[in-house]
Amino acid sequence: MEFENITYTVEDNIATVTINRPRSLNSLNSETIAELERATDLIGAEDRVSGVIITGAGDKAFVAGADIGELSTKNPITGRDFSLMGQSVFNKIENLHKPVIAAVNGFALGGGCELAMACHLRVAASHAKFGQPEVGLGIIPGYGGTQRLPRLIGKGRAFELLLGGGIIDAAEAFRIGLVNAVVEAYKKDESGAEITDGKGRRVFDRDAFLADVTNMLKGILSKGPVALGYVIEAVNRGMETDLPEGLKTEADLFGVLFSTEDVREGLNAFLEKREAKFTGK
Repeated sequence: MEFENITYTVEDNIATVTINRPRSLNSLNSETIAELERATDLIGAEDRVSGVIITGAGDKAFVAGADIGELSTKNPITGRDFSLMGQSVFNKIENLHKPVIAAVNGFALGGGCELAMACHLRVAASHAKFGQPEVGLGIIPGYGGTQRLPRLIGKGRAFELLLGGGIIDAAEAFRIGLVNAVVEAYKKDESGAEITDGKGRRVFDRDAFLADVTNMLKGILSKGPVALGYVIEAVNRGMETDLPEGLKTEADLFGVLFSTEDVREGLNAFLEKREAKFTGK
């Protein structure tokens, strides 16, 4: 499948989707959102893909926001349509039955923060920045920021970021629960000393960062794939309902799993003190 604004690769059953508009700090326009949807549909249909990493090209930005030039052309009708389109695609990402990790390699602002929040896990490079600065432009988040942010970090913290429009660093994002992990990845010379640029700043090692994220995802993918998908479904459905209904969903999915070969393999492997070999069936 051909893409212009993203790159899509699959290696070791892991699909890597890279927002590839570095000249605009990987900002999201309509074409990029449409390509993200195509890639998400492809991931859902491809049996060879078990998990996903979403990241941005370069070392400055994951996604620095929506394309402001495009936003400036919107009216009430096209603006609402633009919001609904992004929400629809991010909902597809969130509801994939395959684990999705956002590898946040730089600025994750506005739509970029919203894209990261649509992923199941978020891993940030130590120089990454997060924020929902839309109110500074006289608008509000349109791709789910007002809904996902309070669900992740609580209402009070979310209001602080949404109303203040401030930007926080990776360490603060980890402290408040917006990201799951922060990775320090800097290039080193043969002696192991960190390499710096002409201004004395450490040089980000993108390959090492993505290798750490990949290893985290591989650890998750060593578990039962059907069970992983059901965990995602149970959590997402449960967040949209009350506790009794959420518990019913959990019990239903728990029961269905006993019709799978993976459950027999997992239980037998435990009893036989060996590593389970799951097939996803």
